[in-house]
Amino acid sequence: MSQAERRQLALVLAELDGPAQAGRGLDIRANPYQTDPRLRRQRQLALLVSTACCVILAGWIVVLAATLPHHFDAHHWRAVWVNFDTFLFAAFLATAWAIWRERQVLILLLAGIGTMLCCDAWFDVGTSLATSGLWISLLTAVFAELPLAFLAFAGARRLLQATVEASLRASVAAAAASALETTPAGTRGPAEDGACSLRRTPLSGHGLDEALPRGRAHRPA
Repeated sequence: MSQAERRQLALVLAELDGPAQAGRGLDIRANPYQTDPRLRRQRQLALLVSTACCVILAGWIVVLAATLPHHFDAHHWRAVWVNFDTFLFAAFLATAWAIWRERQVLILLLAGIGTMLCCDAWFDVGTSLATSGLWISLLTAVFAELPLAFLAFAGARRLLQATVEASLRASVAAAAASALETTPAGTRGPAEDGACSLRRTPLSGHGLDEALPRGRAHRPA
């Protein structure tokens, strides 16, 4: 690599490292919400909708607490629980497929399964209060549903972190290659030629190993 190429590579890396140096007194890129009017409007709209939902939900909680009866005979009880468990089965089946194929959509599926398991534990315990099935619901929630939900959330977080780190590394490599003009036009990978769908993109980082509950020191190089 010539002196000019090394200088150009150093400039590219310094520009990419700019956002990471915030708070250190260095020049950084402007916040996209401040420079792009469209993003600023979308952020304001999202903030308005979220605030309105909080206000409405707070009032609705007060109304429910004051008007709901202590006892109620639910209709279609069997259908409600059978359908919920059917959806949970479908979610586990889709997650197994995503694990087998190592797809990025596994992140969304793990987050969804964790949420469904928390809801399952909540309603199992809540609807069995003052009944003979309370202890079974508590044991199921403590030793099955909630631990599985925790593992699902932890796995989704680790995979998301690995995806972001891999994306940053790919951006640095692509920018450096483009600046040095050393990458032929027909040899770029799918990440450089265009965005792939979440359903077909393989997992980043170390694959499924990122979802395992262990430290970085135990991961393969």
